[in-house]
Amino acid sequence: MIEATDTRFCKNCLLMDQAEEDQKDLKKYLSVIRDEDKTDEKLYEERLNICRTCDKLIEATCEACGCYVEFRAAIKHGKCPKKKW
Repeated sequence: MIEATDTRFCKNCLLMDQAEEDQKDLKKYLSVIRDEDKTDEKLYEERLNICRTCDKLIEATCEACGCYVEFRAAIKHGKCPKKKW
């Protein structure tokens, strides 16, 4: 039986889709990326939309490489290990 204090993630969701408390690390990481290294917002959203439909997305991480997809997608030189973007 799952207790109320257990944290459960949506199997096919990103960190930004989780509760506010689960987004702390995401916001912290994204805030320190230099502007010249950041993906523009439109491309970032396009990448994440592709990741949301991928069977390798498990609890906000890429099963193919182990990264948090939002971190990889936020960086200009980031690449999908499955070559989907």
